[in-house]
Formats: sequence, structure tokens, C-alpha cells
Amino acid sequence: MGNGARVPRHCCGRAGTCDRCCLPVSAQRCPQPHPEPAARGRASPGSSGVSRMVFKAFFPTCCASADSGLLVGRWVPEQSSAVVLAVVHFPFIPIQVKELLAQVQQASQVGVAVLGTWCHRQQEPEESLGHFLEGLGAIFSHEPWLQLCRERDSKFWSCKATHQQVPTSPHAHSEDQVMLIFYDQRKVLLSQLHPPAALPDLQAGDATASACGLAAVFDTVARSKALFQSDQFDEGLVRLSHWQSEGVEASILVELAKQASGPVCLLLACLLSFISAASTCRVFKLWPLSFIGSKLSTCEQLRHRLEQLTLIFSTQKAENPSQLMRKANMLVSVLLDVALGLALLSWLHRKDRIGQLADALVPVADRVAEELQHLLQWLMGAPAGLKMNRALDQVLGRFFLYHIHLWISYIHLMSPFIERILWHVGLSACLGLTVALSILSDIIALLTFHIYCFYVYGARLYCLKICGLSSLWRLFRGKKWNVLRQRVDSCSYDLDQLFIGTLLFTVLVFLLPTTALYYLVFTLLRLLVVTVQGLIHLLVDLINSLPLYALGLRLCRPYRLAAGVKFRVLEHEAGRPLRLLMQINPLPYSHVVHTYRLPSCGCHPKYSWGSLCRKLFFGELIYPWRQRGDKQD
Repeated sequence: MGNGARVPRHCCGRAGTCDRCCLPVSAQRCPQPHPEPAARGRASPGSSGVSRMVFKAFFPTCCASADSGLLVGRWVPEQSSAVVLAVVHFPFIPIQVKELLAQVQQASQVGVAVLGTWCHRQQEPEESLGHFLEGLGAIFSHEPWLQLCRERDSKFWSCKATHQQVPTSPHAHSEDQVMLIFYDQRKVLLSQLHPPAALPDLQAGDATASACGLAAVFDTVARSKALFQSDQFDEGLVRLSHWQSEGVEASILVELAKQASGPVCLLLACLLSFISAASTCRVFKLWPLSFIGSKLSTCEQLRHRLEQLTLIFSTQKAENPSQLMRKANMLVSVLLDVALGLALLSWLHRKDRIGQLADALVPVADRVAEELQHLLQWLMGAPAGLKMNRALDQVLGRFFLYHIHLWISYIHLMSPFIERILWHVGLSACLGLTVALSILSDIIALLTFHIYCFYVYGARLYCLKICGLSSLWRLFRGKKWNVLRQRVDSCSYDLDQLFIGTLLFTVLVFLLPTTALYYLVFTLLRLLVVTVQGLIHLLVDLINSLPLYALGLRLCRPYRLAAGVKFRVLEHEAGRPLRLLMQINPLPYSHVVHTYRLPSCGCHPKYSWGSLCRKLFFGELIYPWRQRGDKQD
């Protein structure tokens, strides 16, 4: 097959579809030569005054060496295209061929018909089937009637599309030009053509027109599976050639898995429904349990996995390829999660690493508490040379030191049970790495609970002073906040109110630096803890939402996820039909992730930088979980 043929003239200069032949093209120019517009009205020497049209015949490459016979496929009048699906070989009985096509049409809801004849002259004598092939058009009437022939000792093919009846001459045959396009039937059958929105390089109108023409070809092959269920070893009355003619693709393991999947899915669906019913019990809806269940990352992750497993093992079949791909992505995500969890469990129980972690946890907690005590003592003095309000500084410092003392006592009280707690946490890795990471995030939240308390105390005190200063500043300007109308209105104050407001404003202004310093220090510590938890949540969301099955298909079998097609010129010569090879363009990796990305549990908040800075400046609390009614930017 040559690839260097040069086409003399093209009809269009942009990607998408050709304006004259409606062929979807991915190159800059259509590879099909077309006559000039002025020459379209002129009749060719043997056309009896009838203008010639250009038809497209999609021919499977697996039938290029098939014996002579009938072309079976679907005619797409909107695109002036003929999609050849199989070749019916001689000898055959016409009524049996029609019965076979009726069965296929009823099973696939595709208008399958006999489109024409196929002659392979490298295997048959030139004069053996000539008259017989010409007479088949009267038995299997179809307009237009295709005649494809592979020349003997030649790389060129002859393609004709004839009309039996022409208005100007009832007994004349009108011939049209045929563009022969080869396609890999197996790849087209197994591939999934994505919508025009997934095509990155095409304009909107071109992408829509191109996708309509391609969708007809892909849909015809995909829905004609009933035609491909027979091979040459079947003792049928009609012998066909298609992509499975040499033997139907099958696997004993796959067939056994299909037979066993029904009872297994039914059993697991009943078990998961029982677990779901138990989780919705009224006992778990009581206030302490419902509050804890809504704030812990472990409960959210378990709930998310339960929903995924319920969808995976549902007995209902997927309605479309998108739902099937979603189930496959969820199944692979769960399997990978469990495999990583078992690997983590094996690593923890090897060489008694759980005992080593338990022995190192209490000294680390003591070290953190000691550093916090040094930090508070530094704040109670003259931090960075700043002169603080001594009375307020001493009160806040002793208050926080007392909390650290309570926290150290709590850690030493729990030290005998830490190893057992870590052992159960490691055992939970059997449920998946994401569950273990969620438990780790909750443990970090519990171990840093004193830092969270310090942050809450400092933020509330700082927010109170900010709100007081803003209210007193409006008092100086003769304004007040109207709670009912949610706006600032004018207001007249007497002398006593202005005097008391001045005193309060002065006290708050001079106490603000001390409060702001404590708030700043504990906010930075809190942000450090939130950053560590955010990285853990990011890893959990990555495992939950990454479409691993789709990425594996894109890596191993890129034709399964099709973004479009491209055409390569095989051979072209003046007076001969143009032969093209249709190749599938795979979907880019970024579009695969964007299209098949799975939803995550979404239990943690997602703040924008502007919202985060505003909350920090005004002293609003930054929760590690998503609050009800929060507006996410």
C-alpha cells in the first residue's frame, strides 16, 4: 500500500466535514478530488445526461481477501454512505439470505440489507461469475447497487454504484463515483465514539457534522453484533465473512465469570442492603452519634464506599456504555484501594512496626507539648521586642498553659491503650487504604485537639474585638447597623453614648495587639494541622475519583476510547476510485480524566484563597469539615 499519492484538487480547506462529499476529515484538506461547480451540470460521455454523485463505501479490511459474494450492510442516505458489515459467499439461496437479514434486523434494530456484489478476481476466473453477479440486482433490489471488484494482479480496485432506473432513459444504467474507505471492524465495534465536546481541535459546526457522519458508522457496527455471532465452523445455511469468521472470540474464564457473577452479585447486594438498613437505624440518628458521624472522615469514607459497592454489585444492567464504564472504574478503584490497604497492613505487622509506632507516639506528644509551653512562655514575655499588655498577656498565657497540662495528663492516661488502638487502626486497612488514611486524619485531629482549642479561643476573642471596633467606629461616624434591613443607617447619639464609646474603643485598640499576636500564633499552628489533613484528604480523593479503568484502556487499547478518526490515502490514480484507510484517534489523557472522573465523598471544605484570607482577617473559624449552609467559592 502506498502512502505518497498526491491528490490534484481538494474541495475544502478546513477541518471537519467536506462541503461537497460530507466526508469527516481530520487533515487540513479533504483527500477526495471533486469536479468544478460549473462542470457538475455537464454530463459525462456515458452518463445519458445524468449528473454523477460521489458515494462513500466503508469496507472492512477483514473482508479484503474474502471469496466473491454479496455485500451485506446498511445504507445511510443522509451521508450518502454504505457501511459494509459482511460478505455472503456462494452458494446460497436468496430466501435464506433474506431470512437471515430479517433476523439480524429484528435483533439489532438496524436496517441491514444487501447493498451489492463483491468479486474477488484473484480467486475466481473473470468470466465465471460476471453475468451471475449482474443479475443479482434484480433479486436483491437496492438503490444504488454497489459493485466492488478486486482486480487480478493489480493493487487497484474497481468500484461502481449503479441505478437501475433513470428518468431520462428507463433501460439505461447510471453509474456514480464511489470512494472506498477501509476500516478495522473489530476496533470500530469495540470503540466508543465520544461527543464533539471531547474533540479539542475542531470548530463547533464542523465537529457536530463530522460526529454525525462518524456516529452512523460506529453505531451501525456496534448494533450489528448479532451478525457476527457465526463463524466458518458453524453448520449454517449461509456462510459469511466478517471479523470473527475465523472463530468467535471467547474466553473460558470470562464465560465462567459471567455465569458466576449473577449469584455473587445477588448475594453481595443483599448483604450491602442489610448493612445500609443497619446504618440508617434510629440509634445512629441520635444527637451525639449523628454529630460525630457527620464530622469524622472515616464515617464519610465508609459511607462513600458503601454507595459505590451498592452500585457495583447491583443486579441491574448498565443502560449505556457510560454507566458500564463508571461501574468498571469504581470496581478497579475499590480493588486497588483494598490491595494498597493489604500492602500497608502487611508492612505494619512486619517487624512489629505497630509496637514501634506506639512507643514513639507518647514521646512525640510530650515533645510537642514542651515546645508549646516554650512558645507560650515566649509570648508571656516580650516577643520580638513588642510591648504587650502585661495583665492580659499573663491571663492568656496561664490559661493556655493549663490546657497543655491537661492535655499531657490525658496522653499519659491513654498511653497503655495506644498500641491496641494502633493495632485496630492497622487492621482497618483491610477495608482499603482510603479508610486507613481517613482514620489517620481523625487521629491527627484528636491528637491536636488542644491546638484546635487554642485556635478557637484566640479566634473568638479576636473576632469579638474586631466586631466591637467596627461597631464603635460606626458610632463615631453617626452610623449604626440596621439588623432588620441588613444595612448601615444614620443615627444620632447623645454625649454619654459618645463618651462611653470612646472609652471602649480606646481599651479595645490597646488590647488588640496582644490578642492579635496570640491569634496569629495559634492560627499558624492550626493551618499547619489543616495542611497535613488536607494532603491526606487529597490522596483519598485521588484514589476515590481517578478513573483507573479508563486510563488503563487508554494506555493498553487506545482505540477503545475514540475522539474521532483520521483518513490516510492508500492509492489514487486518475480514472480509479480513491481508496482511504480510516484510523481511530484516541481520546487524550486529560479528556479521559475529565470525562470519566468519579465523584468523591467531599466531606472537607474547599475554600478559595479570597474566602480563606477574609475568614482569617475577621477571625472567622476555619472548620476541618464542611458546614451546613456554607457557600463554597
